[in-house]
Amino acid sequence: MYLTGGATAVLLGWRDSTIDADILFEPERDVLYRALPRLKDELQLNVEIVSPAHFIPELPDWRERSLPIERVGRVGFYHYDPYSQALSKIERGHPQDLGDVEQFIARQLVEPGRLRELFEAIAPRLHRYPAVDPPSFRKRLDEALRGR
Repeated sequence: MYLTGGATAVLLGWRDSTIDADILFEPERDVLYRALPRLKDELQLNVEIVSPAHFIPELPDWRERSLPIERVGRVGFYHYDPYSQALSKIERGHPQDLGDVEQFIARQLVEPGRLRELFEAIAPRLHRYPAVDPPSFRKRLDEALRGR
């Protein structure tokens, strides 16, 4: 199971709380989806099945860059690739998202030069995401990495 967004920010310590938990199961299992309503009630937290790849093209080798959290039985828990998270947050451009990008960089979970390389790797596929304006995305990336 991969955690992303606010769940990553809370567990890695730069936010105190989140209003939802964004998760991705791989492989998808019906039993996990069936357990979500109970989990949402127990945690009193909205749970969304979403990952950065729902908003921007999947980055090469994202699984290898995902950060292990722990293993419980046969289930491994990971933070979804910080580079994927950072680029999807830059694309959105919300102040809290940009703050998260700053934290990824400050905590050395994301290296600015590599982030730019990965953006270039997905740029040719951005046309498959009609909500994304590639020139605006590139400009937000440049702004987020200004001086780095």
